[in-house]
Amino acid sequence: MTESGVSSNPVAAVAKAAGSASAGVSRAGLIGISLGVVAAGAAAGVAIERLTVGRSMRRRAREELDAAAPFGSLRGRPRTVPAPDGTELYVELDGTGWPEPVQVHPEEGHAPRKGWFTRRRGEVPVDRTGLPGLLAGSGALTRAGSRKSFGTAPAPAAPPLTVVFCHGYCLSQDSWHFQRALLREDMRLVFWDQRSHGRSERSRSYLAGEPASIDQLGADLGAVLDAVVPQGPIVLVGHSMGGMTVMALAEQRPELFRERVAGVALVGTLADDWDSVTLGLPAVGARLLRRVAPGVVRALGRQVELVEATRRFGADVTGVFYRRFSFGGKDVDPSVARFAEQLLDATPIDVVAEFYPAFSAHDKRAALAALDGVPTLVLAGTKDLLTPPEHSEAIAAALPGADLVLVPDAGHLVMLERPEIVDRQLAAVLRRAVDFAHAAPLPQAVRELLD
Repeated sequence: MTESGVSSNPVAAVAKAAGSASAGVSRAGLIGISLGVVAAGAAAGVAIERLTVGRSMRRRAREELDAAAPFGSLRGRPRTVPAPDGTELYVELDGTGWPEPVQVHPEEGHAPRKGWFTRRRGEVPVDRTGLPGLLAGSGALTRAGSRKSFGTAPAPAAPPLTVVFCHGYCLSQDSWHFQRALLREDMRLVFWDQRSHGRSERSRSYLAGEPASIDQLGADLGAVLDAVVPQGPIVLVGHSMGGMTVMALAEQRPELFRERVAGVALVGTLADDWDSVTLGLPAVGARLLRRVAPGVVRALGRQVELVEATRRFGADVTGVFYRRFSFGGKDVDPSVARFAEQLLDATPIDVVAEFYPAFSAHDKRAALAALDGVPTLVLAGTKDLLTPPEHSEAIAAALPGADLVLVPDAGHLVMLERPEIVDRQLAAVLRRAVDFAHAAPLPQAVRELLD
């Protein structure tokens, strides 16, 4: 036992919780908070004394950000698209590049999800939002892949690119806040919430007894593209589970990648071998965690009310685990950390349990062949515990023409932690996509990032 009275072997505590879900359900509920970020974060070896460090700062950040903050308030033109099983997927068309330009303020009469951030019409600027100090970050370690010549600059009448963003596990489309703010002028953007996430409907097939799968998410993305972008060149941007979704679509519809996909960005994701991820644990602890985590997740998924109550009353505890698995550096602004916490808290524990088993079955190494020759960015943080950088390196090795970018000291939510680097690299792949598809030129704001 440690001085605080907590077992020095947190992995054993997870196993004990899994073995007696009824007797120790409150303890399991606490462990389940970290599972909301993926797996049992209580086994991450976070020192107990850190729970009190900076508590007043975190509380002050929550109060200030909850009162008025731009994060998550950017809205587009809402639509719903039926998935193949009928599940209603929530989609937003954003940007002023559409034939009928989308307003760049929150939609009137479109109430945000409870607990999310919003502002009144007119209070959200079009340009980058967030705290000024956030943009001061380190450079990136870059390996530029071989680049193919795609011809002369496109004529003004060339078709515009449409950029489609796919978010990750336990998040929503609002996780792309900084990239959305950057690209809204003169671009066509599509954001959507994965089934059971954000404002999308709970998966009908799962409620009917069918297990969730990454293949299902790939089919969902295909339905979104068919409904809102049936023609023209597209760039697919996926983070974590969203990157897996892009790979699943590539396996299902390789002809789409030959004919219309002009660029791909895979951020903090993996193509296979999820079970090798240690979450920063020693090898023995990681093996034990892999054995007990599925059972713990299933048990917690049956205790929704209890776990959600634990989340509400244990905000300081959950904040530590969220930060541990979301960010790599210690200089993350408290407001950004709070925003990430709100995104993760918005995903119910039963949705966490719904998708967690799907990652072990994910193997899309063969599907990467569909991306060969397509301008591709593979980006990850060097301190990503959930999809470690070696998985991005493996994807880039399978795609010799890809640009591999490793962001020093960044974690899993690299697009929130180091948006200036992600934005610049995304602009670079968009430039390559314009040349590849002979599409309309990028807007000045995007081109300036490359100067």
